[in-house]
Amino acid sequence: MRRLYFLVPDVPSASAIVDELLLARVPEKSIHVVAREGTPLGNLPEAGLAEKSDLIPAIERGLGLGGVTGTLAGLVVIAVPGAAVVSAGAIVLSLAVAGGAVGAWVSSMIGVSVDSPRLRPYEQAIEQGKLLMMVDVPANRVEEIDRMVRRQHPEAQPEGVDPDIPAFP
Repeated sequence: MRRLYFLVPDVPSASAIVDELLLARVPEKSIHVVAREGTPLGNLPEAGLAEKSDLIPAIERGLGLGGVTGTLAGLVVIAVPGAAVVSAGAIVLSLAVAGGAVGAWVSSMIGVSVDSPRLRPYEQAIEQGKLLMMVDVPANRVEEIDRMVRRQHPEAQPEGVDPDIPAFP
């Protein structure tokens, strides 16, 4: 999946683009709109926490760091003579899983409160009243969707494509 970015001047333009994306069989859950606080979006699919915050990257970092920390703790436990009553592999594995879970949980708490670094380049345009549209499409449809929006909506400014988006949400 790839994420396309478009800056759109107003809600009616964004609504027209969303309608055309839906007709092009882009699922509504793959369309995210970010606007200045207080902007009435009507039926536009508003971006959620996963798109507006650093939640997903924070979970990924926490999972990795927690898993490594848990693995290292497991290796320390099995290195202490007499501490390993059960299988050494089970100790290392369980501490790695527990460390990953705790790391993901703690970092998700932090990530929710931090604005997404991917949206920073667009903050000024959003504050001026423009809307940022993010459209998640399969890699083989990037050119098709980009061309469609450019052709039918010259007022929409294409802002590029993310190389990939998280596997979830």
